[in-house]
Amino acid sequence: MHLVKILFFILLSLSHQVSSQSSHFNTSLIPVIKDANTSLHKVGWWFGKPTWERKFDYLIDLDAPFTWRDCSVRRSPVVCGLEEGCKFPLSCKDALCKEAHLYRSNRLCPSLNITAKYGCNICVVTPFNPVSNTCKLSQLTIDLANLYVTNGRNTYSGAYPGFGIQIAISCAPISLLRSFPVNVHGVTAFSWSRLALPRQLSFPNVADKFALCLPSSAWSPGVVFLGDGPFYFTPFPNLDLRTILSYTPMVRKSSKSLGYYIKINGISIKENRIQLKSKSVKLSSVVPYTTLRSDIYKALVTAFLKATKDSFPRVNATKPFSVCLSVSVMGYIRTGIRVPNIDLETERGKVWTITADNSMKQVGNDVSCLAFMDGGLGVKDAIVLGTFQMENNFLFLDLENQKLGFSSSLLARGTSCSSFNLTEMPLYPH
Repeated sequence: MHLVKILFFILLSLSHQVSSQSSHFNTSLIPVIKDANTSLHKVGWWFGKPTWERKFDYLIDLDAPFTWRDCSVRRSPVVCGLEEGCKFPLSCKDALCKEAHLYRSNRLCPSLNITAKYGCNICVVTPFNPVSNTCKLSQLTIDLANLYVTNGRNTYSGAYPGFGIQIAISCAPISLLRSFPVNVHGVTAFSWSRLALPRQLSFPNVADKFALCLPSSAWSPGVVFLGDGPFYFTPFPNLDLRTILSYTPMVRKSSKSLGYYIKINGISIKENRIQLKSKSVKLSSVVPYTTLRSDIYKALVTAFLKATKDSFPRVNATKPFSVCLSVSVMGYIRTGIRVPNIDLETERGKVWTITADNSMKQVGNDVSCLAFMDGGLGVKDAIVLGTFQMENNFLFLDLENQKLGFSSSLLARGTSCSSFNLTEMPLYPH
């Protein structure tokens, strides 16, 4: 096994040398697909040599300490083919293992203290399923991943010719995939953790920056960018999306906290302002609709109904929503149904505007519902911003400077998260 690892790292070193000589790009990208049945968003990428048969889909998780997928560790004394991917177990003394152990998973996960049974030859971790809230014992490995790169306008495959980049990834039993969308094989970590995918890239000075642009349709992909851009979307070839962003600080609850939080001063709908006692907002990639503590939810509904009562008659609610309106009465504008915007005033006074395409969910031919959920009084986080409210919003997460850049709806600017040019990705079905 020692000889296998030596050969593995020699090949890895050669790939990085070729990469640095052949490419000046500093941003990778991964297509994002919305699952039609669950509304969860997933990314697809490759291990080893990219072929369509070897592409795996993973759930986007802004809280995961490390990436994981269903796999087993190869223990053959012969070097495995690079087109198959090469997984090697890490010992409990490895720095990557120690990093993984800094972030404890859900308290319901099994204990990591099993060295008496397995010794220190493996790094025991507990990959966590954020949908079913279950986890299993497994082990941390290293593998070779292949990513495409971009100059901000087009996609290229030349950054890691023939080999890929080394990443730490946990294997997991296939039983941990229960409740995931079909063909999703694990989770890709996009958290504060140093083992999250963006922070394991070799591009200099950009590993702590990534952009998230979630699509609203299951038929048109969005994109995740790993790096600092630039970012040009059609039909505006000269507009770098970085220039339209507003910024607000991101907050970490502790050094071991992995999720992303911002603070807001209040919520407004027209002239109706909601004062908040709890001003912390968590960004979530696994909650489909923004969930509010009961007192905040009731205040939001009251303000929304007050702003719409004269022009938009209510209709019978459709579960899981409680406030629904008639589409034919409201009519349409570019950003969706003609209802008032919901404005989040951030800590630094910038306004994140939630337009109708992110606030109203169409549930029938003539019915659209306010897409916010009552989380109850005992929720851990008073405000959790869901994926529906983030779709077609360009979000730039700068971990180095601990700030979030946000665009509000791209539809209001005549573009969308599905408007980046992915046509040069030959292994991606368009």
